[in-house]
Amino acid sequence: MTAILVAISVMLSIARRLLVDYGECKIVINGKKTFKVKGGETLLSYFIANKIFIPSACGGKSTCGFCKTKVLTDVGDLLPTEAVFISKEEKAEGVRLACQVKVKKDIEISFPEYLLGTKEYRTMVTKVESLTHDIKYLTLRLDSSDTIDFKPGQYIQFKIPGTEEFRAYSIASSPSHGDEIELIIRLVPGGLCSTYVHEILKAGSSATITGPYGDFYLREDSMRDIVCIGGGCGMAPIRSILSSLAEKGMLRKATYFFGARSKKDLFYTEELRQLEREYPSFKYIPALSDPKPTDQWEGDVGLITQVVEKHVRDASNAEAYLCGPQPMIDASLKVLTAKGMKQELILYDKF
Repeated sequence: MTAILVAISVMLSIARRLLVDYGECKIVINGKKTFKVKGGETLLSYFIANKIFIPSACGGKSTCGFCKTKVLTDVGDLLPTEAVFISKEEKAEGVRLACQVKVKKDIEISFPEYLLGTKEYRTMVTKVESLTHDIKYLTLRLDSSDTIDFKPGQYIQFKIPGTEEFRAYSIASSPSHGDEIELIIRLVPGGLCSTYVHEILKAGSSATITGPYGDFYLREDSMRDIVCIGGGCGMAPIRSILSSLAEKGMLRKATYFFGARSKKDLFYTEELRQLEREYPSFKYIPALSDPKPTDQWEGDVGLITQVVEKHVRDASNAEAYLCGPQPMIDASLKVLTAKGMKQELILYDKF
């Protein structure tokens, strides 16, 4: 029965494409970029065809919710496949999933200006190393004629070979090296991309990425003190931020709180200690939530937000960069605002 229903669905889809002609439609982006298409397909498919790369992990299946786009034209009611990803506030603003909106007439849309500058890049994997038992480090070198212009803290999307799916990973290297990027990828049990990276990917492999993406990046026009909080592969964007600050002489006071369960989950310790030796304005504070007797740990113990609360006295002249799971982000927001930091100065990536 299931096979019959699937067959009928496919036949109806083909019939709609053949029998319904929406003619030529215009897609206008941000009031200034216009391209013409033959109507009937989704916004996301037209973006891809016209080399406009917006965040989208699932290949248009409406399972990731990343391809949010503000649609300024009336294109009908929100679909059930979108509703789970769109908040009430977003719905009121006209936010839709680009993979679910069919273009049947001229349509106007709006999204962050920087997305018009995102590109697809072909790369070669030059290095794959283990940082911990479940975290890999990669170096991807772009084709000789290409460079990627990103801000410290932003991310790229990595295309999973043999699929139309992508996964987002923060860039771990400094923007000054635009001919290559570094990634830090944790193995997610059952994860399609992380399993590929950990078990199959080798130096010499090719990889396709798109980007850069994200409004989580170092505010370089600020001279406020910096508080960074992260753990695990949340190290990646903060490492990019710290590398950029170091290249400019670490002119701002910066403290990095890194949380891990036990000593085996720590990495880049010597690199960060060296940064401390070179720049007295930088402080690295790792903490273990569950140190083992064999760790012989003499540093801070507890959740990383508890350690932040212990060490940070006054955050009224500081801004923060956080990267980690939702509970850590939420707890960090409470601690930092209680210490006097303005919420709009707390920037974060969730993963």
